[in-house]
Amino acid sequence: MHIVVIGLGLIGGSLGLALHEVHEPGWDVIGYVRRPELAAQMLSLGVVDRVETNLRQVVQEADIVVVATPVVAVREVLSQISGSIPRGCVVTDTASTKFQVMEWAEELLPPTVNFIGGHPMAGKETYGVQAAEASLFRGRMWCLTPSRRASPASVKQITSILDKAGAIPLVMDAREHDNLVAGISHLPMLLSAALTSVTTSSSSWQAMSRLAASGYRDLTRLAAGSPEVNSDICITNKEAIVSWIDQFIDELEEYRALVGAGDERLQHKLAAANRARQQWLDKT
Repeated sequence: MHIVVIGLGLIGGSLGLALHEVHEPGWDVIGYVRRPELAAQMLSLGVVDRVETNLRQVVQEADIVVVATPVVAVREVLSQISGSIPRGCVVTDTASTKFQVMEWAEELLPPTVNFIGGHPMAGKETYGVQAAEASLFRGRMWCLTPSRRASPASVKQITSILDKAGAIPLVMDAREHDNLVAGISHLPMLLSAALTSVTTSSSSWQAMSRLAASGYRDLTRLAAGSPEVNSDICITNKEAIVSWIDQFIDELEEYRALVGAGDERLQHKLAAANRARQQWLDKT
């Protein structure tokens, strides 16, 4: 089985490493890179079995194509490969937003292709293939949003591969996915970036930075993510993200009022948040 991975960064590289660990007989993991000089690096890192630099040509023999690029780039990739994908091929992606991607797949791919949107709920604050690791998806949810043309057999094929990579496949609606991850992934990323911006631009930052410790480091970790990837996420999921930002502002206003008034109810609100977080941890 020929598995083509387009985009060998953190996610694509980690998937390649994970599939290599499985050592499934007959699997051929092929990576696509735009620049020929990167081929040797990918092979030396062991993320793929071989590397190709012709995008349309590499998908002609594919059984499965994984588009592991930033979300806005997915549209361009689908457009370029649409005329070269063989009948019955299964195409999936790893982008953090799904509804827009599903519309692009419907628009650009032929009806003979099985498209299944995908999003691994895994990542790191560092990015690039140097940060890739085979265990990245182990025990992590991998959301799947099958298109209306995707056959049950193609969904089963993708879930089987993800199982072998250590992930936990979860089939769901694309719009529901985007709303949920806007709250638990995209909003925290923006909060992390905003906290970093407001503190580091302060006239007191030089003195403040000497006092910053693990709490500040933890809260600003997500700001270290790829600016390109995070910007693309916001562009393709703006309605859901703005809705969550508005809700967060409302909640922060409540905290501001309690702090400003020295209101004893602040302790009760903090205690409620403490309990809610602990209940979530107890279930994980």
